[in-house]
Amino acid sequence: MSVLSFEAGRGRGGLADDVCRRIADEIVLGNLAPGSRLDEVSLAARFNVSRTPVREALKQLAIMGLVDTRPNRGSVVAELTVDQLDQMFEAIGELEAACARHAALRMTEEDRTRMRELHAEGRAAMQAGDIDRYDAANLELHATIIRGCYNPVLIELATSLRHRVSPFRRTQFRNLERMGESFEEHSVIVEAILAHDVITTYREMRSHLLSARSATNRVAPAWGLPSTSKQNLKGESA
Repeated sequence: MSVLSFEAGRGRGGLADDVCRRIADEIVLGNLAPGSRLDEVSLAARFNVSRTPVREALKQLAIMGLVDTRPNRGSVVAELTVDQLDQMFEAIGELEAACARHAALRMTEEDRTRMRELHAEGRAAMQAGDIDRYDAANLELHATIIRGCYNPVLIELATSLRHRVSPFRRTQFRNLERMGESFEEHSVIVEAILAHDVITTYREMRSHLLSARSATNRVAPAWGLPSTSKQNLKGESA
């Protein structure tokens, strides 16, 4: 398929998003090492697209912190450490848990209906073994819960950080066993929210995000926890 025919059938924004996801996956899986130069021409040829969606994708990746863009030097894969990734997941765990706790009390009936529908969609995707479909349902389920807190400051903070860790959260579903685990964790969270149980909601959402961090290691061992972080997590759960 030619570049023109491929792009004609899709919007530029959607195409840039696809390229962004594919490059992000390569970075998370370790196929693109830190410091690797990301040449627009080479990437366009690799993904059979024009340079425009590649350029937009690199901008998105820079916002996520996965790419460094340097004036007159182009883009390179950012130096992201395991500790930095741990800190981001710890932060998003606290933020989403806080959002979920408020959502348990503030969600409208319409919000709750939407949450049930998305959870059902996640079940269907899991049963079909459809990673992309499950990822889409997962993203929208979390977004619905975040918006359900009805606190604009929390929503902004959680959404911004969620965007940064999204490539790592998506990669975990390459392990089909993890997809099932994620769905079961969602079940507990959804039930707690519907029951207005703020304590269980907060605890289970935080645990869910920490589980997502650990699950990253199954498909991307390079992001394994250092011994100091493992000890800290054990100490917190003791």
